[in-house]
Amino acid sequence: MYLASVERPAGAVDRGKRIAANVLALGTVSLITDVSSEMVSAVLPLYLVVGLGLGPVVYGVVDGLYTGATALLRLVGGYVADRVRRRKLIAGLGYGISAVAKAGLLAAGTSIPALSAAIVADRAGKGLRTAPRDALITLSTDPENLGRAFGVHRAMDSAGAFAGPLVAIAVLAASGQAFDAVFVVSGCIATIGVLVLVLLVRDHRGEPRAAGKRIDLRQLRHAGVRTLLIAAALLGLSTIGDGFVYLMLQRRENLATGWFPLLAVGTSLAYLVLAVPLGALADRVGRAKVFLGGYAALLVVYLLLGTSWGGVPALVTVLLLYGGFYAATDGVLMAFAGPLLPAEIRTTGLALIQTGQALAYLVSSVLFGVAWQWWDASGAIHAAAIAAVVTLGGSALLLLRTRREVAA
Repeated sequence: MYLASVERPAGAVDRGKRIAANVLALGTVSLITDVSSEMVSAVLPLYLVVGLGLGPVVYGVVDGLYTGATALLRLVGGYVADRVRRRKLIAGLGYGISAVAKAGLLAAGTSIPALSAAIVADRAGKGLRTAPRDALITLSTDPENLGRAFGVHRAMDSAGAFAGPLVAIAVLAASGQAFDAVFVVSGCIATIGVLVLVLLVRDHRGEPRAAGKRIDLRQLRHAGVRTLLIAAALLGLSTIGDGFVYLMLQRRENLATGWFPLLAVGTSLAYLVLAVPLGALADRVGRAKVFLGGYAALLVVYLLLGTSWGGVPALVTVLLLYGGFYAATDGVLMAFAGPLLPAEIRTTGLALIQTGQALAYLVSSVLFGVAWQWWDASGAIHAAAIAAVVTLGGSALLLLRTRREVAA
């Protein structure tokens, strides 16, 4: 097993502190950027389905593009970041592209191809920045505290996700339900995030490589990395988009259009509250167990959506479990993967795992849209629940029977 040492320049990490200043700076960037991103994400499903009248299949394709279509760019960004050893630069390019893409959403109007292109550009930026950012977190943190560090980062990230829909609601109310106003404000906030990255985040370039020495990607063939990649991709096949979950809740509870963004707020609040405790728990009891527990929570969400139980208690329960799912999986997966990877190819390795999940998500989102079109929402969610049972069982066998997990 590769248990890579953590590289950091002198003074970058105070060993008396559990969370490095660089992690907090990256969390600040993510917080601001997520306000921008979630403003759009919170209104996009309603805008596409209600405003433009897209059917479930077309929405499934667009939703898949939103998360998965630029998956391969994650690998490119990860490899380039490792090759040039400028992770901050590559992350900054990603944040910048996403900021510019907000203007593309505004210019697209009601054109589905143009909207899809703007969405792909936005996700291309996310694809570029995610692995370099997470690699910077691992390189700024002692291995035994990675779960906590990612929990803090994801909590700050989810604070932005919590605020974003609220800002969107305020903008919609002030502009007379004009979606264009949401896109304009979102772009301005995204630009602020880029400036914070440039001013506050420090890069970790590590030791210079010997002349002519290349990155050895064969190290990614390690059994522990392969196991984690397969398990993560397998679970991605059972993950449907947030928009589908919120649309099902909105229709079942007959929520007014203006309240739709609050569903994302509820999920983000649960994520915000649970991210740090679950990250710390993963450091203590094992990251694979917490990671699989998150997908068990997602399975319960599907089961609840497939029942007739409704009202405020059902709504709160679903959003709490959904936020718990994200808190137990997103940062925990990266904390699990980081120490398995040598520092010189860590960004590439993290990008590979993220790519596997994103491609699986793309397939899952399209298939769920098709299932909704054929069998209605109830039939589709029951199919998703069956898929979740199968993938959760298979991934549990892969992860819990291996001895490759990094001890906290």
